[in-house]
Amino acid sequence: MRNALIPIGASIVFAAAAVTWLGWWGEVLHYRAPVRRWVRWVPISMLGVALIGLNYGHLVDQSVSPVACLLLLGLFVGVGEELMFRGIGVHVFRRAGLTEGKVALYSSLVFGLVHVSNALGEGAQAIGQALIVSTSGYFFYLCLRVGGIILSPMLVHGLWDTSLISNLVRDEPQASIGMVLIIVLQVVLIFVLLAKRRTIEPARQTTVTGTPPAP
Repeated sequence: MRNALIPIGASIVFAAAAVTWLGWWGEVLHYRAPVRRWVRWVPISMLGVALIGLNYGHLVDQSVSPVACLLLLGLFVGVGEELMFRGIGVHVFRRAGLTEGKVALYSSLVFGLVHVSNALGEGAQAIGQALIVSTSGYFFYLCLRVGGIILSPMLVHGLWDTSLISNLVRDEPQASIGMVLIIVLQVVLIFVLLAKRRTIEPARQTTVTGTPPAP
């Protein structure tokens, strides 16, 4: 409660107040930037692996209170971080006139850099964590574009983090098949996006004469 739920809850209030003050709710809630159909497999696969990866057996053995805190923490992280980075962050870069590729890159890098602050408690390994988080930020950005609404990455992010930390309730960290699946999917998505990054944007439509339409 002290180290996670309260500060993250306060960050949600702060981000919501900032969006309200700026008058950006319409743009933050809805994001209109279509992608090709194959990109839909990014949120679908992440949701599937997150649900499979939950350590159900371990959670069943716990009392209601820590499990409720775990679920609330996942909800807070999903809402808070997505509102801040895929909501405000993405919108700021888009308003600056950047291309979608740069919006995705810069917002994901900022997302990863913020997690470097974990080095204060975890040491140098936080640097590697920040790099991994940056790639996750890119996946959450694609979830935003696929769903067209900020609730899409909030849901995926919340379930993803809940699955990751479901092994940590009360006891020492435990290895589980779910954790392995999450790591494998992360690696697979990285290679898929490296190979297909140039086919994320929809194919340009052409007119009857075969020439691209005016922008």
